[in-house]
Amino acid sequence: MAKVEEIAGRARVHDNAELEDFYARLDTVGSGALWNVANEIEPWYPQPKSVPMFWSYQRMRPLVVESASLVQGQDAGRRVIYLVNDGRRDIAAAVGLLYTGIQIMNPGESMTAHRHAASALRFVIEGTGAWTIVDGDRLQVGPNDFAVTPSGTWHEHGNEADDNYVIWQDGLDIPLVNALDANFYEVHPDLYQVPGKVNNTSILTHGSGILKPANRNWGKPYSPLLGFPWEQTRDALVNLSRVSDGTDHDGVIMEYVSPHTGGSVMPTMGAHMQMLKPGFAAKAHRHTGSVVYHVAEGFGHSIIDGRRYDWKEHDIFVVPSWSWHEHVNDDPANPAFLFSFNDFPMINSLSLFKEIEYDSNGGHQELL
Repeated sequence: MAKVEEIAGRARVHDNAELEDFYARLDTVGSGALWNVANEIEPWYPQPKSVPMFWSYQRMRPLVVESASLVQGQDAGRRVIYLVNDGRRDIAAAVGLLYTGIQIMNPGESMTAHRHAASALRFVIEGTGAWTIVDGDRLQVGPNDFAVTPSGTWHEHGNEADDNYVIWQDGLDIPLVNALDANFYEVHPDLYQVPGKVNNTSILTHGSGILKPANRNWGKPYSPLLGFPWEQTRDALVNLSRVSDGTDHDGVIMEYVSPHTGGSVMPTMGAHMQMLKPGFAAKAHRHTGSVVYHVAEGFGHSIIDGRRYDWKEHDIFVVPSWSWHEHVNDDPANPAFLFSFNDFPMINSLSLFKEIEYDSNGGHQELL
């Protein structure tokens, strides 16, 4: 049934027997009346199907570890427990058109190389000995390190430790690429890549943070820096916090960027790390674009569309597009750090980003 709104300028046609017969005849030629769907497909404001969700790492971890003994990594391709939004089970999305999951690798285990049209990122949760090879660059990563495997790049993963699991969070734009009917997947013809002679090549080349290699051309749409170590990231936030309180909504926040362009690390997904100073309580705001959060350090809570979610280290939660949200660091003595990834690069490239601040008096202030 059409969504009728008794407002001038909106669809407000009331059905009758004659119209029902007309609609049936339209259906036989593969068509329909716009006024029957106009109010639904052109809403007054974003109407996301996704809902706020929260995943406790304490509850998830035993299931992730159990999967390591139930399924061989080579049989699974990648042994991942994906996190699905109650409103987006149809496309296996965590929020909006973003996918996320928790991957585990046994000691000494490695996965075969592959590539796909979807872009991917990794945020390490626990374990030493983790590595990933991206187009021949073998990156060694540890807890809270961030790495990207952009669209079309060959990549494979492994755990060289002999005494611990490696567990990390995957983030991909699979639902977006599938929605565009543009996904591809390919297994490496040799199953494994031959890594370069020097590990962490992209970090050694581009990771200084203040210097850019001279005469280095880079014509690809993603960052030439593929790994972002936690120690360097944390220090950057702490140093910034000494001279700035950041924003009222996100505290001290910084974006992981391409050192070549200063823009987001990939065309469809961006990533941030934010520091909430001891006792920080954010002002509520909302924006277009979906966000997946991971608690890198500390504890606190977030209020999303009026519901409180208490979080601690390695918990994961999501904020759907246009959802009111605010973050609070409940520790009066220590900072909290939130890693997040989002679809902002895509939203911004289409000029669709909009943000407003909550006003308890009923008004809303648009933010730039």
